[in-house]
Amino acid sequence: MSRRARVSPAEAGLPAGGRRRTPGLRREEVAVLAGVGASWYQWLEQGRDISVSPQVLDAVGRVLRLRDAELRHLYVLAGLNPPLPRAEYGADHLRDGLQRLIDGWMPFPAHIMDVYWNSIAFNEAAKLVLRHGRPGVSSNCLIAFFTDSVYRARALSWERNAPVVVAQFRAAYAQRPGDEGFEALVDELSSVSEDFVRLWALRDIEDSGQIHKELEHPLVGTLHFESTKLRVPARPDLSIAMHNPLPDSDTAAKMEWLTSPEGRRGHMYSVAG
Repeated sequence: MSRRARVSPAEAGLPAGGRRRTPGLRREEVAVLAGVGASWYQWLEQGRDISVSPQVLDAVGRVLRLRDAELRHLYVLAGLNPPLPRAEYGADHLRDGLQRLIDGWMPFPAHIMDVYWNSIAFNEAAKLVLRHGRPGVSSNCLIAFFTDSVYRARALSWERNAPVVVAQFRAAYAQRPGDEGFEALVDELSSVSEDFVRLWALRDIEDSGQIHKELEHPLVGTLHFESTKLRVPARPDLSIAMHNPLPDSDTAAKMEWLTSPEGRRGHMYSVAG
């Protein structure tokens, strides 16, 4: 009822009528615009045990101009699995703030990925340690994981983490069946990496969580991180990967030095960066 009250007849495309006792749309008007019966819609508002389809809920959501979070909540109230979150804002929404977030995570690596795992933003530590933005390195994190020979040589945990990485990517892929972007990415990687083909054929699936990484850096030796992927509800098309030094390691001190002026000068002369 509260959502009906927000939408005026004019906003819904209805002709101006007589005087109304309450603002917004009447139940009968919502029913007509959504293509459902008036009695059925009344039962829906009353929370009765009725059969509801996703198509009908989507139609009601369009009439009531529900935001994405509100529509998903309506699905839950109706006892249905809600649709995947979708971005309601433009590509620049929160981008500056998220860049400040990962810059503020210095001296530890952090980067931002889109739904296809393309790295769209990263901080300086991610460039120094994870090779984001390096010439010749793919901006797609999955492709780089399998094809960047320098990173693979330095990643002491590569063999252990590769099955987990592929299983997590399959989980993201499974949420968007038929998505041409995912299919093109799988085809591209399958053409250049036998390791990916072997792991993809296992059909393992795993939710994103934390991954422990051990990286051998040419200037400071072994670095130990736990990488955590975070979601931003207002930007469901983006995720943030933040790397934190493992306790009882000297990784924090090493990162402090690597991102210092002295450490940056050392990178200028290190082989392969």
